Amino acid sequence: MTTESTATAVAKPGRALNIVLWVLQGFLGAFFVFASAAPKLLGQSDAVEGFDLIGAGDWFRIFVGLLELAGGVGLVIPRLSGLAAIGLALLMIGAAYTNAFIVDGYFPVATPLILLVFFVFIAWGRRAETRRLLTRGR
Repeated sequence: MTTESTATAVAKPGRALNIVLWVLQGFLGAFFVFASAAPKLLGQSDAVEGFDLIGAGDWFRIFVGLLELAGGVGLVIPRLSGLAAIGLALLMIGAAYTNAFIVDGYFPVATPLILLVFFVFIAWGRRAETRRLLTRGR
């Protein structure tokens, strides 16, 4: 076994952790597709009002909705789950910043921060797949 394959084998989660990660990924994937991305992409009034409040146009609402849709779907695709979690974690950093400083606490800051913790946990648990995906071309 080479050093690279040993490092990858060590980084794979155990059975119990793998089950926890898949349950979390499935729940958060469905949440982001149906409860977060869909309202933005379908132009629901509360989503439109939220983006109007921060001074962003419809293009930004649709862009964020597409990122959330891609992330939600990516969470349930084994090879993409770690990368999707990283992308959604970055999106949650932006959401927390926006909620805290741009709209002056109008939206809860705790929600994106809690989601950030979950996405960091998923990214950590799926780091072997992410490493394999990113080093595949080398």
